[in-house]
Amino acid sequence: MKQFVPEHFKGKKALVIGAGKSGIACANLLAQKGFEVLLSDNKPLNQLKERLKDLCKKVKVEAGGHTDEVMTCGFAIKSPGLSRSNPLIVKLEKHGLPVFSEIETALAFSKTPELLAVTGTNGKTTTTVLLGKIMERALKARRAKARVCGNVGIPAASVTGKAAAGDAIIMEVSSYQLEDSSYLRPLTACVLNITPDHLDHHKTMAAYIKAKTRIFRFQKSGDACVFNADDEYCRRITARCPSRKFFFSSSRKGGDLNAWVEDGRLVFRFEGKKHVLTAPSLPGLHNLENAMCAGLMALARGVAPADIQKTFSAFKGVEHRIEPAGKARGLAFINDSKATNVDSTLVALKALGTGRKNIWLILGGLDKGNPYTPLATYIRKSVKAVITIGAAAVKIEKELEGAAPIISSGTMVKAIKAAVARGEKGDIVLFSPACASFDQFKDFEDRGRKFKELVKKLNSSPQRHREHGVSRKTNFR
Repeated sequence: MKQFVPEHFKGKKALVIGAGKSGIACANLLAQKGFEVLLSDNKPLNQLKERLKDLCKKVKVEAGGHTDEVMTCGFAIKSPGLSRSNPLIVKLEKHGLPVFSEIETALAFSKTPELLAVTGTNGKTTTTVLLGKIMERALKARRAKARVCGNVGIPAASVTGKAAAGDAIIMEVSSYQLEDSSYLRPLTACVLNITPDHLDHHKTMAAYIKAKTRIFRFQKSGDACVFNADDEYCRRITARCPSRKFFFSSSRKGGDLNAWVEDGRLVFRFEGKKHVLTAPSLPGLHNLENAMCAGLMALARGVAPADIQKTFSAFKGVEHRIEPAGKARGLAFINDSKATNVDSTLVALKALGTGRKNIWLILGGLDKGNPYTPLATYIRKSVKAVITIGAAAVKIEKELEGAAPIISSGTMVKAIKAAVARGEKGDIVLFSPACASFDQFKDFEDRGRKFKELVKKLNSSPQRHREHGVSRKTNFR
C-alpha cells in the first residue's frame, strides 16, 4: 500500500471506521481539511452519544452497523483495534479502497518533519512523556513546541494539524498502530523492549515483532533508532534497521553501548563524548532504561545534555504507572492501571518488592491471551494475597494457584474492601491488573481514576472493617 497523500484523494469521500478517540479526532481533522466524511461504527447510537459530543457537525454518522454507503467512499481510516481480517476491511480492500491508519493520516497534514516515535511492549508512555518534556525544554529557546500524542491517550489527529514547522511531534506508537501503517518515517525512533503481548490480536509472536519493526522500516541512513541491548528480540531485529543504531543497557552486558548504568548514575557516550547524568527519581530499574532511551533519542536530535539533566531532575513520572495513589488505614495504595500485560505487572512487582510479603496485588480485567504463570516467582517473594477482578479472574486463579492466597472479588470496589479488611500497617495495595480494561471500564485511564477515587473515599469514611462489607473469611484460598 502506498503512502497517504491528501492531494491524491481530493474530492473523494473519507470513511472513518470506529468512533473512538482517534476516530473522532481523525474525522474532525479530515472535515477541517475540506473532506466529506462518513464516520461508521457498529455500536448503537445511544452508546456513542458521549463520544459524538466532540464531533464536527460536518461529519455524517452511521451507527449500529455499516451500510452500503461505506462503498461510496474513496479511502478509509480504520480504528487500530480492528483486525485486518475484519469483514468490512476485507471488503474495502477487495474493492480497491485503500485503508490507512489514523497516525499516518494525521501526519500527512503535519507541517513539521520532526517526528520522534516510541514503541516497545512496556515503558512506552513514561519514555514518551519524559522525551516530550526534554524536547519542550530544548525547543523553548526557539519558541517552538513539543507536541506529545499517540497511544498516550492524545490522538495524533488532534495534534498534528496544530504543529508549526519548527515544532517536534513525540508519538507513542502501539503495535496495532504500526501494523496499520503503510508508511511511517520518524527521524528518531526506539524499540524499548519486546515481550509477548496482544497475542489475541496478532495471533503469533512473529506477527507482533513484525509490527514493531515498522517503527524503523522507512527510516533513512541519517535517521536514528535506539534499542535495548539487554532484550533478545531487540537485538535480533536491529539487522533490519536501515538507520543509525544506538544501544542502552541496564546490565552493561552488551557490546558497543551508548548508555548504561554506573554507580547509580546514567552514563551516555555519544559522538565521542561522555556525559554522566543523574536519573529521574522514579522507582525501578525499568525507569533507568526509560530514561536512557529518552536521553539517547534527545541526543540524536541535537539536544544539549544540560537540558536532559534538568528535565530528569524535575520529572515525577506519569499517571497510572506505578503512581502513588495515597495512604489510608495504614496502607499505601499504588495505581498501576497502565499495566495491561503480565510484563508490566512484573516490572511493578520488581520495583516495589522488598523481599518481605507486604503487597496485596489486585489482578484482572479482559484477558489478552498471555499466561499469568510468569508472575508466580515474584508473587511468592512479595505478595500476601492475589485479589482477582474481571473477566480473566478464573484463568488467573487457576494459573497462580499455590503462589499466594487468592481472594476472588469480581470488582475493584470489592477488591479494595478485601485488602483494607485484611491489610496491616505498612502493607502496599498494588493495583496492577496485567489485563486490558474493556470488560468493566472505558480504558485504563478510566480504570486508574476510579481506583484513585475509591482510595480517596477511604480517608473520608469511618475505619471499620465491617462497614466495608467484607468478612475475614471471604473466599480466601
